[in-house]
Amino acid sequence: MRQGYAAGVVSEQLSEWITEGRLAPEAKVSEAWVAGELQVSRNTVREAFRLLAHDGLLVHEFNRGVFVAPVTAADVRDVYRVRRIIETAVVRSLQPDDRHRLGALAELVGAARTAAGHGDWVEVGTANMRFHRALVALAGSPRLDLTMRRLAAELRLVFAVSRDPQRFFEPFVERNSSLVDLMAADRFEQAADYLDRYLADSERAILAAFADRAPTLD
Repeated sequence: MRQGYAAGVVSEQLSEWITEGRLAPEAKVSEAWVAGELQVSRNTVREAFRLLAHDGLLVHEFNRGVFVAPVTAADVRDVYRVRRIIETAVVRSLQPDDRHRLGALAELVGAARTAAGHGDWVEVGTANMRFHRALVALAGSPRLDLTMRRLAAELRLVFAVSRDPQRFFEPFVERNSSLVDLMAADRFEQAADYLDRYLADSERAILAAFADRAPTLD
């Protein structure tokens, strides 16, 4: 496998680990650990780190190593600005013929409910990330899929600010379900408006969590 290609694969895997909550904001990421986990060379890992640093997901600190990027309130506002532009536009673009493509969304709502029933709020968050990626995938655009994959990793870092993941994620399990119901009923314009309010509520909840944190995080 060519190193450049391998580095791209490693960077995607690290991005997935961030999206899944395995790597938290400001966590140190060991080059040796990643190389061992993924069975690749340390040179490949270094190149993957460079790619993710370019994307803003990792930061290099001189004489300290590589860390998952911290997040700020400004990051929250920017991430949600992009979400509103992309996600609501995708919903508005759907047509009645797209109803048969909503199965993946319904399955992810089910996965979130199952995880919530087990009290596994990290997995509820992961199911939520996958739900929104699947929503954007309905557009059928590889470029939007790529954008959303990176955005999902940034979102997970943003969500980590909340000290009470149950309080944050629990309401959105049913809100995701309501969104699917609106789309399944061909009420795409109403669904897009609903999603816009949903995202505004989510943004306010995260910004409130930032307000409760030490001022150095903002």
